[in-house]
This record gives sequence, C-alpha cells and structure tokens, in this order.
Amino acid sequence: MSTIDYAQKIPNNVNLSDDRTLQRALEGWQPNFIQWWDDVGPEGSTDFEVYLRTAVSVDPQGWAQFGHVKMRDYRWGIFLNPGDANRQIHFGDHKGEKAWTDVPGEHRANLRRIIVTQGDTEPASVEQQRHLGLTAPSMYDLRNLFQINVEEGRHLWAMVYLLHKHFGRDGREEAEALLQRQSGDENNPRILGAFNEKTPDWLSFFMFTYFTDRDGKFQLAALSESAFDPLARTTKFMLTEEAHHMFVGESGVSRVIARTCQVMNELKTDDVQKVRAAGAIDLPTIQRYLNFHYSVTIDLFGADQSSNAATFYSSGLKGRYEEGKRDDDHLLKGQSYRVLEVQNGQLVDKEVPMLNALNEVLRDDFIKDSVAGVNRWNKVIEKAGIPLRLSVPHKAFNRQIGALAGLKLSPEGQVVSEAEWQARQAEWLPTAEDRAFVASLMGRVVEPGKFANWISPPVMGINRQPVDFEYVRFN
Repeated sequence: MSTIDYAQKIPNNVNLSDDRTLQRALEGWQPNFIQWWDDVGPEGSTDFEVYLRTAVSVDPQGWAQFGHVKMRDYRWGIFLNPGDANRQIHFGDHKGEKAWTDVPGEHRANLRRIIVTQGDTEPASVEQQRHLGLTAPSMYDLRNLFQINVEEGRHLWAMVYLLHKHFGRDGREEAEALLQRQSGDENNPRILGAFNEKTPDWLSFFMFTYFTDRDGKFQLAALSESAFDPLARTTKFMLTEEAHHMFVGESGVSRVIARTCQVMNELKTDDVQKVRAAGAIDLPTIQRYLNFHYSVTIDLFGADQSSNAATFYSSGLKGRYEEGKRDDDHLLKGQSYRVLEVQNGQLVDKEVPMLNALNEVLRDDFIKDSVAGVNRWNKVIEKAGIPLRLSVPHKAFNRQIGALAGLKLSPEGQVVSEAEWQARQAEWLPTAEDRAFVASLMGRVVEPGKFANWISPPVMGINRQPVDFEYVRFN
C-alpha cells in the first residue's frame, strides 16, 4: 500500500500491525531513538514549530505535504515504495531470477554489513549538525536544516526496520548500536571517516549537503537496484527525500558565492582581506572548503579496487548507478576499467577487472555529477563579471583510502614532495585561520525575510511560499 497509516504508534505503509512481534520490537526501539534525538538532535529545537514536509503516502501526490509541525511531535516512520511481485534480478550471477523478499542465508552477513553502514551515516549527519541551528543565517535556512535533520532521522528508521524485520537478534543488536556510536566519539565513532568530521559552520554544512549527501544519492541509487527487494524499495523512497538535501547544498553555496561577488563588485576588488573586512567569504576560501569536502567525500566510495565490491555486484546485493539504463551484459566478467595507481612517484592508468573496480565506477559517476553543479556555481561568478572559476581538485588529491592514500598531490594532479605539500597545504585546504574567519561570521539571524550579510536570499521560498514567510515559529 502507498498510503501511510498515521493512526499507528509508528507511522508506516508496511502493514506493521499484522506482525505483532516486529511491531513490539520496533516500539521498544522507538523510545531509545527519541532519547537519542533529545540528546544529540538539533539543539534547543524541541518547542519550535517548523514548516516541514511530511509524507502521507509514497506516491507523487502524497510524499511532500507541508505544514507547521512541532519538532518534538514529528512522526518518524517506515515508508517503502510499492513492490512489484514479478520483479526480476537484473544484474550479477542471479540475473533473470525472481527478486528476493527475504535474505538468502549465504548473503546474510554482507547484506547486514551494507545496511548497517548505510544506516550509520543517517544519525551521524544529525549529530554533526546539532549546533548549526544556533547560528542560522536566516529563518529560511533554519527551516531547511531542520527538514534535513528530521529526514535523516527517518532514513535511520528505514534501515532499522530492515534490520529488525530480516536479521533477527543480530539485527536488533545492530539497531541499538546505531544509537550508541556517535560522530567524532574517540571510543565509539561512526563507521565512515567523513561522518566523524565536524560541521562547525554553515559553509561546511552547505558543502556537506552538496558533496556528502550526493555520495548518499549514489550509494542509495546503487542499493535501489538490489536483488533484495525490501532494500531496493526502501532506498527508492529515500532517494526522493535526498534530492532536497542536495538542493540545500547547491543553492546554499551558490547564494554564498552570489553575495561574495556582489561585495567584490561593490568594492571593485578581489583583495581577500578587503572582501573579508566587508563580511563576505572570499572565493579562495570557498575553493579550499570545496577541496576539503570533495576529497573527504570521494573517499566514501572506498578503495579503488575491491573484492567486496565485486562480490556485492555478482551476488546481486548492490548494482551500479542507473544499472537498468546501462547497455551491457550486467555481468561484467571479462571487462576492464581504468584506475589510477602510483608508479615511480607518478600517477599512471592501470586496466583492472571491471568487477573489482566498481567502487571507482561509482566514484566517477559521482564526480561527473559534482562537476556539473560546480559549473553552475561558476555561472554565478561569470554573470558577475569576475574571472576566477571554482573547480574540483584531482581525484587523487588529499585521499586517505585506497591505493592513493597518503599520496601528496596538488589539486591540479601534480605529485609533490612532502616538503612542498607542507609548504603549500594552506593554499589548498582550509586553514585554522580560514575556519576562524568563517566562524566569526556565524551570528544567528532568524527574523522573517532577514539574511546574514555573507549570504544572498534565495530566489524563491519553500513550496512557493514567500521568502519572508514565517518558516519557524519559536513559541
């Protein structure tokens, strides 16, 4: 069914009330989730009424119903796209067989690992963004932050439902552990490195939602191809919500750039210190933030060559981005792909079996998508008549995972010595001074229609509401 039953303690469209054991287990997990939200969710937001979208069904007419909702009363639930009883596996060794509605025993450990890893990223981003509401540049932006936070919380529910329903005691223990790990915790950190980085300011937040949520898009898209049908249906609906998160990132950075260009033109200068003195974020600092978040994010795709990736694909657990639209045999045996490696201190291309390079295939798809958005940011700069252009760094830049980990490389892709890296690192990555400057701009502006000096207003409001709409009622 596509309509979501809000009469239940846990809103759902999976007929949860028909499975009392599962329902009781999830209702037992629910108070722990609420406690986690209260402890590390958006700080000080409990009594705010926020103009949020809430799904009442998963069809196009029902997935985005808008209205003011008290943050504490938001109804997190379990929503799956409708199933197709005749769906077939369309890649890997099981191609042509009927898709699985239950977990095959031989794939149990790998599927659990995939779901736990995806599930671990969802609460992590909420934790990383916990304090940002205290420094929102506008009521419009504060509303967007909270929308993302509640939806990441719901994405956690999506993965926890799969763990509880399909993985027995192991799944329940993993679901508890998702609330026990915490972003940046020295003793019990989140699984993936990028989700232990701090998101201390709104420029970081916009970069995170542009790049790191885009990683989420590609990972979810690959999982939406899965032979395990409940995972495919779950992630398809998550993708619908993820699109807004990337919009917040792309439009947020674009508005920062627009304001910077406006200040540069008013002052008729590209002098960094003068731009900063006027309260805008200079373009070189934006480039360094871009370099950092891009390089941290492409590490999330994993090692360049991975036997796990080959196993996941051949087993039918995880496909490629838009697997169904690709014109090949969907088996990939005997095919090859080019990856980078270091030989004699230089980067060279190397042909490797395609199946082992599927992390790299997904990473390259992400890179193409990311570059398109950076080009749109450059249109803003070009329109302002300013010659500087932003760019993504070389994909081997600042890598910490895989064959390229630890390689010292300029953003343009030139291998440099350790000494040159140390000498020029401040040109390429945000410095403590950069971060302190950006932090100095983070004052809270939440009157309707008002915006901080370092960011331009959006072109239009949410759900066609005016920009000065009362998106948050503080009570």
